[in-house]
Amino acid sequence: MSTISYNYAIIGAGAAGLNLALAMVDHPYFKDKSILILDPDQKIANDKTWSFWETGDNKLDQIVSKKWNKTVFTDRKGVSQHLDLKPYTYKMIHALDFYTHAKTCLGRYSNIVWKQDKVDHIENEEMIITEQAEYKVDGHIFDSRISGKFNTDTSSIKLLQHFKAWVIETDQDHFDDSSFVMMDFSLIWKDTTSFTYVLPYSAKKALIEFTFFSPEFVQDQDYDQMIERYIKEHLNIAEYSVTDIEKGVIPMSDFPFHKASSKKITKIGTAGSWVKPSTGYSFQNAICFSKEITENIAKGRPPAEGLLSAKHRFYDALFLDVLHSKNEMGPDLFASMYQKNKIQKIFKFLNEKTTLLEDLKIMATFPKAPFTKALVGKVF
Repeated sequence: MSTISYNYAIIGAGAAGLNLALAMVDHPYFKDKSILILDPDQKIANDKTWSFWETGDNKLDQIVSKKWNKTVFTDRKGVSQHLDLKPYTYKMIHALDFYTHAKTCLGRYSNIVWKQDKVDHIENEEMIITEQAEYKVDGHIFDSRISGKFNTDTSSIKLLQHFKAWVIETDQDHFDDSSFVMMDFSLIWKDTTSFTYVLPYSAKKALIEFTFFSPEFVQDQDYDQMIERYIKEHLNIAEYSVTDIEKGVIPMSDFPFHKASSKKITKIGTAGSWVKPSTGYSFQNAICFSKEITENIAKGRPPAEGLLSAKHRFYDALFLDVLHSKNEMGPDLFASMYQKNKIQKIFKFLNEKTTLLEDLKIMATFPKAPFTKALVGKVF
């Protein structure tokens, strides 16, 4: 088996790995550095949809499928708030568009090598052993594989964001595609934090997703039942066709994924704690953290220096504690947040850009008893 040497290696060509590769080729420091990307998949399927909010533009705007500046939040009583997001924009990217874009961009650089190969293990933090070859990395390895310790850990809070979505088309106009539904709690699965999420692509086409933030899975037909009910009872649509189906699971946990990193191996993506534990959003972090990593390397700092906020991870841990122990409270907790705070302040808080005073003002809008109990549990 031959051994090939590279300066850097990225294991996993998902949102984290490809955003990191794109950030590297954008930075002059990596112009003469050899970079290896390893993934067992061809990346030719539209296997997921990523959505995120931001102000202004970014280099991926050319592949954004849809944008919205308005959203709707509906509580469990059916009371809706119609919210103007400006200056924020909510953006949607289809995975296949992202993969294709990344392949095209990275294919222009001779120092980028993309191999369809599965990693078996890493030896001595520098030898990547795969099914087909051995690769020596003399610089740094970025690894998106989740540590096996996560599955055996019993000390962390573990919630799951699990969902199923239908993309439906209708003959008649049914959707206002200038606005999307962030959370609709008017239809809930038993005593859980569950809601419907709607992304209208056009007046006749939309993604309808039923989502859980809960410790346990449900049966596949249970998602279908809730989506069907929402379409019939809440959207008042009798005739439609299902053109696509998407399913997913995102860990919502205070488990310190990133601590599996070492001097020469940095965990990225979910494996690097890039997923916001309290929301499950990660794509914007993949963009921002990738840029920060390239700057850190160029300036001689550890790649992951300054990426994660200990303060906000603590806030997330408190929120997860409450949702885990009192999952039925979730709809009211989110209602408190959306009904008592401006959406721009919520986005700023979730982006971890708020000051301590702003944090305290937002946290004051939540019920005090369950969070006080969670705080006492964490401190003592």
